[in-house]
Amino acid sequence: MSGASPAQPRHVICMKWGHKYGPEYVNRLYAMVRRHLRGHFHFVCLTDDATGIRSEVQCLPIPPLDLPAGIPERGWNKLATFSADLHGLKGTALFLDVDVVVTGSLDDFFTQPGEFLIIHDHKRPWRITGNSSVYRFELGAHPEVLSYFRSHFNEIRAKFRNEQAYLSDFLHRQGKLSYWPAAWCPSFKYHCIPTWPTNYWQPPFVPEGARVVIFHGECNPPDALAGRRNRRFRFIRPATWVAEHWYE
Repeated sequence: MSGASPAQPRHVICMKWGHKYGPEYVNRLYAMVRRHLRGHFHFVCLTDDATGIRSEVQCLPIPPLDLPAGIPERGWNKLATFSADLHGLKGTALFLDVDVVVTGSLDDFFTQPGEFLIIHDHKRPWRITGNSSVYRFELGAHPEVLSYFRSHFNEIRAKFRNEQAYLSDFLHRQGKLSYWPAAWCPSFKYHCIPTWPTNYWQPPFVPEGARVVIFHGECNPPDALAGRRNRRFRFIRPATWVAEHWYE
């Protein structure tokens, strides 16, 4: 199995819904991708509000999942990327969460061998669960991920906490799950903050080999840039390097 061929269209896809992230997250993500991905690519934002998003980004509606009202979000909307026909898009897609910080080349994310690639969960590496902040797939190649979800939602929600747990399990059982090289997608929370007590005098750093730094939990790029002083063991000095990458 191999990655995208040179003739395959390359798409970078992100999603923005609700009010947690403003358009600046999409605009900065596009700018980082443009700086770190050589050659032509098509940038798509699946969103419910395109206001303020730069013109280089094609904004398209999020395919409806018809979820019950009032349930916890849990990232289920990401499964819409596995539509059999995602707005007519064809080729290889690299999905990026809007709150990642790109620090290195993205070229190899399109050539790394594998049918479906995802980050291996940093917190529990003995489990198969991936972190869906960064994943790659062929558009339209895995429609059963979404069709099974739609027809078995209550069962899936009872068994899996979120979309990435379901997605990893489903594709693992099909023998299609692979992981990015460990160094490529470090977690800011687990890999960039110096251990206690050195976090009090040493700022967060970019691990060697990092290409996309992912943010999960309560800390996003602007929080990392500002630093945090209200947690004894998670005290964070300002990560000034964020400003070197996270800009339009």
